[in-house]
Amino acid sequence: MLKLNTFNNLILVAALSLLISACGTNPVTKKREIQLVSESQEISMGTQNYSPARQSQGGDYIIDPELTAYVQSVGDRLAKVSDRQLPYEYAVINDSTPNAWAMPGGKIAFNRGLLYELNSEAELAAVMGHEMVHAAARHGAKSMERGIFMQGAMIAVGIGAQNSNYANLIVGGAQIGAQLATSKYGRDAESESDLYGMQYMKKAGYDPTAAVTLQETFVRLSADRKSNFIDGLFASHPPSPARVAANKVTLEKVGAGGEWGKEVYAQKVGKLKSTQAAYKAYDEGVKALAAKDTVKATTLAKQAIAGEPREARFQELLGDIAFTQKKPQEALAYYDKAIKLQPDYFKPHIQSGIALFNMGKKAEAEPFLKRANELLPTAPGHALLGQIAEGRGETDLALQHYQTAADSNSDIGKDATARAVHLDLPRNPAKYIQSGAVADETGSLFAVVQNNTGVPVGRVQVRVVKYDAQTGRAVAQSAPMLINGVAPGKRNQIAIGTKVTTAQEVQLYKVVVEAAEVAK
Repeated sequence: MLKLNTFNNLILVAALSLLISACGTNPVTKKREIQLVSESQEISMGTQNYSPARQSQGGDYIIDPELTAYVQSVGDRLAKVSDRQLPYEYAVINDSTPNAWAMPGGKIAFNRGLLYELNSEAELAAVMGHEMVHAAARHGAKSMERGIFMQGAMIAVGIGAQNSNYANLIVGGAQIGAQLATSKYGRDAESESDLYGMQYMKKAGYDPTAAVTLQETFVRLSADRKSNFIDGLFASHPPSPARVAANKVTLEKVGAGGEWGKEVYAQKVGKLKSTQAAYKAYDEGVKALAAKDTVKATTLAKQAIAGEPREARFQELLGDIAFTQKKPQEALAYYDKAIKLQPDYFKPHIQSGIALFNMGKKAEAEPFLKRANELLPTAPGHALLGQIAEGRGETDLALQHYQTAADSNSDIGKDATARAVHLDLPRNPAKYIQSGAVADETGSLFAVVQNNTGVPVGRVQVRVVKYDAQTGRAVAQSAPMLINGVAPGKRNQIAIGTKVTTAQEVQLYKVVVEAAEVAK
């Protein structure tokens, strides 16, 4: 028999062997580190979550394809000098909040709002290089690896969607995408991204001085508490005088000089900046609708459309206003316009599905709900599809939808949970009702059941089985017994009609839940 210390030592050796086998060299810093997430896993995770993350933050900005191509060209130029060749992708998100982010595997996004604030291609390259290093240096992967050690899970899933009424309604794997897109990196990761990002800039022919001046600007804006930056870039990439000082040291090492590209940047973002007032009106309209001022919201939405008639979000806002005013037919017309302008954004699809469902047109609602879930799975989409399936008698499909919707931390999720219990509890009562035998101080034996659901349970049918202490075989069983009424999270019991003399004897009795029903 192994002594305890020897056993513990064997466990330690095994753990160390695992860590040694998982060691690797960081492709950017060249430092040795534990690597529990492989490159193929990084790439797979980025590929799977890139689109849902963009959907959850406003969808892609598609009005000016030349602008997106320009951002991509700057990214490609930096990628050529990157320490790590990944399948880099770059997108512009239709959100006015100044922000940018990178996912594992090289998936990078810029918000439309950040492009308003930059003044040169070199500044764009400074932000792009910084985000590229986050991906190349495995910062996202290392966050996941810390999660493996600290929590025993790949990722602590959470919701981080911005400017969305569906922030707490995203379900399934899309939750991971939202989390990855809004991850906050530690000070070391930010420092590494500043350092190597400036090196990438220099190698690609840009003046790394732009990284210093841009950080100086960010520090000033941070001191002024400029709200749109506080809500966006600064939330995940906090600026500081220390970062500015470190960037100046890096600048001395790599050397100033290179392209700024102020003229070309001004030209490429000219169309975007010419419609900035329209998007500002839209943002104010969204706030007005949230404050239930539909008159002001309508005025601002129409002002936005006059400034940029090709933007789907503006038609969608008019749809939301009509929806709020309980004018579903009018709302559907606006959502239809939004879908025609941008077919691949989830919100007008889900809103159309909800409107049609509420009008009793469930068959017409179904394709909209399905398409919405393909783009971004949400609790409303799955919950309503569950009700449609249940109405057709497709119990298993309904249950799948309800269980997915229940993953959301929302009232819709709670309702879906209750609907799932109503469907499944009669079929699988032991899944929801915990049972056991207990004895009171006199030795009288009781069958006890506990309702582990959030809904009241009516009758619970149990049977008590007695086992032989020596053989472990069942030697007797009771007739079916009914326990009436168990509140959510509560217990109820019924006397078995026998007595025991020891605690060990109680263990010989098992209570089997045979049937249960949800209270009427």
